Amino acid sequence: MRIVAGDFGGRRLKAVPGMQTRPTTDKVKEALFNIIGPYFDGGQSLDMFAGSGGLSIEAVSRGIDRAVLIDRQYQAIKTIQDNVAVTKAAERFEIIKGDAQRTLERLAVQKERFDVVFLDPPYAKQKIVADILKCQELGLLNADCRVICETDANAQLPDDIPGFKLIRRQTYGITYLTIYQKLEAGALA
Repeated sequence: MRIVAGDFGGRRLKAVPGMQTRPTTDKVKEALFNIIGPYFDGGQSLDMFAGSGGLSIEAVSRGIDRAVLIDRQYQAIKTIQDNVAVTKAAERFEIIKGDAQRTLERLAVQKERFDVVFLDPPYAKQKIVADILKCQELGLLNADCRVICETDANAQLPDDIPGFKLIRRQTYGITYLTIYQKLEAGALA
């Protein structure tokens, strides 16, 4: 696993030990950023189930100013810390060990707002539509925020989510990418 492009391109990343997380492959990561970027002019990203941190690190490497990474598993947090250290830009990352739902509430109180949200929950615990709506309800999403969902075939995400439009759906083997964009207030899908 490596950082594909940008300021930190080519640097190697560690995977979380064990079988509880699935790192996004370099092929899927490159395809994803070609769809949503490939580069950014600032902004903030949120990764609710960060795993190794690879998606957020890639986003910062490609121009996102700051990334917030959440995971509740100790081994994942340790791996994220090690991977962020590889960038030598730790000040651009906030790593939070905890439950994603509770952390969203805290981020809302802090008036955080995000331009890109990564949702790659454990496949058996997918509540992606509820997670997207919770972020919207808490006011965490900037106008035109893109929400990137990485799932398996069982997720069957809808084309229509209130307040969002489906941008793209792409399959890479067993990995499904579904990308939504937040609509401006009052806009129709």
